[in-house]
Amino acid sequence: MSQGPDSLTTALQQHIRQAIAAAGGWIGFDRFMELALYTPGLGYYANDSAKFGSSPASGSDFVTAPELTPLFGQTLAVQLEQALQATGTQQLWEFGAGSGALALQLLDALGARVQRYTIVDLSGHLRARQQTRLAAHAHKLRWVDALPEKFSGVVLANEVLDAMPVQLLARHGGEQGGVWHERGVALGADGALAWADRPTGLRPPVGIAGPQDYLTEIHTQGEGFIRTLADRLERGAVFLLDYGFGASEYYHPQRHMGTVMCHQGHLVDSDPLLALGRKDITAHVNFSALALTAQEAGLHVLGYTTQAHFLLNCGLLAKMELRPQAERAPAALLVLEHEMGELFKVLALGAGQPWEPLGFVRGDRSHRL
Repeated sequence: MSQGPDSLTTALQQHIRQAIAAAGGWIGFDRFMELALYTPGLGYYANDSAKFGSSPASGSDFVTAPELTPLFGQTLAVQLEQALQATGTQQLWEFGAGSGALALQLLDALGARVQRYTIVDLSGHLRARQQTRLAAHAHKLRWVDALPEKFSGVVLANEVLDAMPVQLLARHGGEQGGVWHERGVALGADGALAWADRPTGLRPPVGIAGPQDYLTEIHTQGEGFIRTLADRLERGAVFLLDYGFGASEYYHPQRHMGTVMCHQGHLVDSDPLLALGRKDITAHVNFSALALTAQEAGLHVLGYTTQAHFLLNCGLLAKMELRPQAERAPAALLVLEHEMGELFKVLALGAGQPWEPLGFVRGDRSHRL
């Protein structure tokens, strides 16, 4: 039985209060974010709210590219088919498959080219929705909670890294003499959740100029995810699609308020301490850190570019021309600079012999990482 918004939030608040007390009165933001998103039955991705949809009327909180148009998955399939051939594999692995929309588009488009489609997803509720939506492909599907010790195939993660918990770093004072703190969550005098900073030896990966206070994130869990892939992927490729920047832009002096944001009812706000369990909490991705981590762990960087360049290289325009005008407008949002085209990036990694993915033949920005 589902819980009402108030009862769910109250229960999750109490659970987080208990975690704070057990930790001595303070938890880092990464731990708070983990609890807020993934606590079984209560966290945002572990409860039965709608989450994915094209409008607030559906009761959803945000839309992802596969919900906008099936042309996203059909175009991505062109790249994945090349990747399967180049790596000599027949398996796709998708992390965080959401509503199952992307998996359906890919399975329909790739047909017999994919013998096994494995979804790695921690959400039992979302898994049930995926199983219903993907029933026609049930013979190819399996769900797992974690990667095996060794595997081969092509890995896909669309808007997954942004939901991985991040640590918050706050500099009080400017570049000269400023003191860095880790920002976490404690209990206020009234028992409510409240921000609390502690001195730390942690630092952003690059220096940040300027006299201003500064708030930003480091992505320890995201980098750990890349190291796990590098350790276990024997042969194959990884495609990571998400919103984010390279390090020089991520840690620009003018981006002094960080990138953490929340999504609820297709509106954005910046206070993750409110409406617990009822809104998504995300942070933009530092693609430079992921690429460096991958290289240090033995993977090749095969390409890095904007979503616009990637999809156009894979033939999106030709597919749009075959569709009625009403279906072209949503697809255009995928590549328009002021929509998803520039903010969203694609990073491709490889295990085994390097090869040239067609999604990066024009507009590759690997040199900027």
